[in-house]
Amino acid sequence: MKFIKSNSGSLLIMLLLVFLLGPQMVVQVYAQRQASLEVRWMSVNSLHSTFAIEGSEFEMHRTGNESEQSDGMRWPGQFTYQDNVAAKSMWIGTTEYYENTLSSTIPYKVVCVGPKRANPLTEVMPVEFKLIGKFTSPTVIVDLDPATDNILNDALDLEDPTIIPDRIILNVLHTTIGITVTRKIMAFTQQNHDNYYIYDYVFKNTGIRTVGGVPDPVTLKDVVFHFQYRYAVGNEAFKRGWFAGANISWGRNCVNDVIGQNPDNAEMRAMLSWYGPHSGSTVSDWGAPDHLYSGTLGGCQYIGAVTLHADTSPSNKTDDKSQPRTTMYLETDSSPQALNQYDVSYMTRKYDIMTAGHPEKTHAEEVGDSFADKWGTDAGGYTQGQGYGPYTLAPGDSIHIVIAECVSGLGRAKNLEVGSKWFKNAGPFILPDGSETTDRDLYKELWVKTGRDSLMKSFRNALHNFSVNYNIPQPPPPPSQFTVKSGGDKISLEWSAEAATAEHFDGYEIFRAVGKPDTLYEKIFSCTAANVVNTFNDTTARRGFDYYYYIVSKDDGTTNDQKPGVPLVSSKFYTMTNKPAYLRRPASDNLSSIRVVPNPYHIRATSLQFRDAQDRIAFFGLPPVCTIKIYTERGDLIQTLEHNDGSGDELWDSLTSSRQIVVSGLYIAYFETPEGESTYRKFIIIR
Repeated sequence: MKFIKSNSGSLLIMLLLVFLLGPQMVVQVYAQRQASLEVRWMSVNSLHSTFAIEGSEFEMHRTGNESEQSDGMRWPGQFTYQDNVAAKSMWIGTTEYYENTLSSTIPYKVVCVGPKRANPLTEVMPVEFKLIGKFTSPTVIVDLDPATDNILNDALDLEDPTIIPDRIILNVLHTTIGITVTRKIMAFTQQNHDNYYIYDYVFKNTGIRTVGGVPDPVTLKDVVFHFQYRYAVGNEAFKRGWFAGANISWGRNCVNDVIGQNPDNAEMRAMLSWYGPHSGSTVSDWGAPDHLYSGTLGGCQYIGAVTLHADTSPSNKTDDKSQPRTTMYLETDSSPQALNQYDVSYMTRKYDIMTAGHPEKTHAEEVGDSFADKWGTDAGGYTQGQGYGPYTLAPGDSIHIVIAECVSGLGRAKNLEVGSKWFKNAGPFILPDGSETTDRDLYKELWVKTGRDSLMKSFRNALHNFSVNYNIPQPPPPPSQFTVKSGGDKISLEWSAEAATAEHFDGYEIFRAVGKPDTLYEKIFSCTAANVVNTFNDTTARRGFDYYYYIVSKDDGTTNDQKPGVPLVSSKFYTMTNKPAYLRRPASDNLSSIRVVPNPYHIRATSLQFRDAQDRIAFFGLPPVCTIKIYTERGDLIQTLEHNDGSGDELWDSLTSSRQIVVSGLYIAYFETPEGESTYRKFIIIR
């Protein structure tokens, strides 16, 4: 076990604030922020999310900004705006509780984290919060600069090569009800298990009710542990303005279903949610498609949670198949939101929700073939709820509950294929079962609905992983160093060799994206153990384009228990670059070779120019050092570029010195070397 760094700073600050300001003032300031005192990222597999030190991911916990209301459970993780959750909560309740603050026994005591806020120090009291990794993320360098999101998002507190998951978040907190919560969140990068987290909870009656308090446990009756999940699929459509009508992404049109309410014939105990088409849409709204430009599906994910284990009682640790006892959906906005742990009537309402049992019909059955936004009266839609218990906890007793939370659906490539064919009305429309239809809306709907089957498979994978005590086959580790270097006629890649010592190791694969990292990647290199190398020159790159890369280690396919023969590979998120590499032509010694590309520039021809860098203009054939001044046709200087990298290339993104995009017109680029040589070129921009 290797100690990386201390994470106790925020806890010390909290204690200092309590000492200086008093707990009530700290709580008031914190509640106004509506953001967690501290978060940890999980981002090394295809599911990316942050987790809060307070024990549950309440609304806007990461930033406190309303623009990030849908924030978390991002899948697929490499693409922008893939968030699928707006808020979560963890409530713990008991009955016949003597409340010192009220000097009386109250019928119900409930402490809460979320769904809107949390009260650290006076309701939940974090005492430990750390990110533990099997190994430190690789060093990734592009043109001498660090080039990985993991510098910020995967900063380990501890390195422990003995753990089985790739990452574990350890989160311990006391509560004013006297129950200490130990939450372990586990992430796996093996490709059959990389789209879920496993939450391992131990709830122990320690009797510690304050920061640094002395244990004073009493027997707690009818204890219930309740979790809420306000899922909100469709964030990409919302953020990019694709909604066709009055659609919303914070859960109003979210449909919630439950399976396994009858444990006698249940394959699993799970709940799931998806984007339900909105009644205000002007097109077939399954998958929240981009109906304006491309057909890309902005809400085709299915998300949910499956129970892996719930203790029968403190003395009987076998799995109680009747748990959770409550799977009632609840109103998102009109159900209790505040954190009034001393308001008896308010806590009674909360406990009633926590013990509501199972609905006669699930939310999905109530909605049926109608629209979710037309069913019910709550402006925020409906939230999943599940309650475990009731349990009686004597002093020292504990309850163990394990839940897996998963996201699945159409992969990005299939998403783009289905959405594009739907948008262009370009058959043939082949359905998931292999049959064909002429109905493009039916085609899109049935492909989106395959996400439910994909989620069920993810649930089964999580159940299997838990059943084997997490001893699933592991891929070889990634290279610990990955370096990319731009050149004049090639982009050079180099990586370290320690992965070759792993059992069943069988080489590397390199993938490349063009224009931006938020896109699909293509494989451009592969080697086996028989011809293994640790360098590669990308000679197919073209000048004027940005390139992003990642490298994975792979095994020989003999360890894949789900897809025999298919190699297990290390996670691409360990080595994915976030800074571009690009070809740089050698400098010219003749000013007559200078060219402006494209010329003319036409906004409607970006697919033939620099693709995703749609405003880019390139100056090629430059001397190693020169000054480039760009003027309007009437002689106004709008931008000055200093070219000094020794190459023959310089790129300009059509921005003036005041960061304004240039308009259509004729422009003049003036080039001058330090020796006083000069020339100019005219070029046209059409927008």
